Amino acid sequence: MWTRIKTAVILVIIVGVAIFASDKPYLFIPLLGVGVSIASFEWTKLVPKWHVPALFVILVLALTMATLIFPNTWPLWWTASTVIWLMALYWVSKFPASTGWYGRQLYVLGMVLLTAAISAMYYLWLQSPWWLMYVFLLVWCADSGAYFVGRKLGKRKMSPHVSPNKSIEGLIGGLATGLIVVIGISWFKLQLAGSELVLFVGLSLITILASVLGDLFESMLKRQAGVKDSGTILPGHGGILDRIDSLLSATPIFALGFWVLQYYQMLP
Repeated sequence: MWTRIKTAVILVIIVGVAIFASDKPYLFIPLLGVGVSIASFEWTKLVPKWHVPALFVILVLALTMATLIFPNTWPLWWTASTVIWLMALYWVSKFPASTGWYGRQLYVLGMVLLTAAISAMYYLWLQSPWWLMYVFLLVWCADSGAYFVGRKLGKRKMSPHVSPNKSIEGLIGGLATGLIVVIGISWFKLQLAGSELVLFVGLSLITILASVLGDLFESMLKRQAGVKDSGTILPGHGGILDRIDSLLSATPIFALGFWVLQYYQMLP
């Protein structure tokens, strides 16, 4: 337990400094680069083996860093990512009866998912570091709420073949916890009302549901690959993918919704 806590504290400090220390991306982009490099290497452990995993890491790093230079392409990446996550929802619902999705195509899907998530994080950071922190806080609070409610009240399994510990009651608890965060920030910080409030709350709840799907999808990948964790780089936590699986799905979907709301001037 203490190992997990110490690792979490160190991670919070590193991420917090990179996000808030400067309004220039001198620290944040290197953090994204290191994170996506490690995550892409861990991805190769969860999918059918490729003889040169380093090549995949180089390709993903080059693609994500190049994508950051062309912001006009970002909504396309987020849209493609959303489509993949909708397919993942179907795959999770059919697991383990159907595993036709598990093949070399996961390398291409991994490139899209990682690139979309990194560009979404950078986009939100450019809007304001607090927008990125909002998504982090939303996902973390919802996850904590789901854990504690599910542990105390969980009876109906949400996806027993993928993640036996997750329950419908836990999902409801996570949504309720996240809703508290959303309403509090919407009213007291953003001062939203009317249709703006409804749209923002709706987007935030969809983001929470997406984060759950990201967690389930990685759990399904690990079960299919026969591994417990995606890596060992984070003592007590496993790998980078084990920590950001929820954010892989949550950040592109929130970024896409946020971009649409801003484009049509539905948010102040």
